[in-house]
Amino acid sequence: MAADPGSLVNWSLLAFSPPGWGGVLLKGFVNSLQIAIGGYSLGLLLGVGGAFGKLYGGPILRDLMECYTTIVRAVPELVLILLLYYAGTDAINQLLTLVGFGSVDINGLAAGIFVIGVVQGAYSTEVLRGAIKAVPAGQIEAARAYGMSPTKVMTRVTLPAMLPYAIPGLSNLWLIATKDTALLAVVGFSELTLVTRQAAGATKSYILFFMAAGVLYLALTLVSNLFIKMIERHARRGFVEQS
Repeated sequence: MAADPGSLVNWSLLAFSPPGWGGVLLKGFVNSLQIAIGGYSLGLLLGVGGAFGKLYGGPILRDLMECYTTIVRAVPELVLILLLYYAGTDAINQLLTLVGFGSVDINGLAAGIFVIGVVQGAYSTEVLRGAIKAVPAGQIEAARAYGMSPTKVMTRVTLPAMLPYAIPGLSNLWLIATKDTALLAVVGFSELTLVTRQAAGATKSYILFFMAAGVLYLALTLVSNLFIKMIERHARRGFVEQS
């Protein structure tokens, strides 16, 4: 099948006119960052709900949360992404058709955030559950003795007190989320890994473009570590450091 001359011209213009492939890589990097932030935030919300469900929920809720965390942590993330991306969007469309709304085209960014969020939620649940259990029981009992409602105990005592214990695990999950976005390349979402592969394939400069992608991921990790240290230092203010 003959190549389309027009498409070849477009690829040439993209490669050699400003911002060229550099702009394409930066756009892919921004897409990866959006998915990582959205997925991590969604996972954090699911984790808070899952942790409190496993600790304070009824038997049915605890069993559901246990199934959720066990399945997600047992199945490889690539398999989960393929399953949630394709089967999940198909299930949503079937449900919409069933209630009479008709099928819709689900935005790739929203689907990516949902997929990463579900995966992150299972791990966040266990991190937060362990952090909550690390809070001294006396603090919670004192809050209850003062007549605080369960909601106030959670927002004013449990969550602030468990934060120093949760930050190391949550910061690790954030860094994992930034790398998991690369797995979305298998479903055709234009994140950094996919556009890097396209750029390398079009120019045959594989080392150059994959090294550039590696530098972007490294820069994100280094900047993230700076913010994580600032947050951890703030959360641990007043703690007596063990020598």
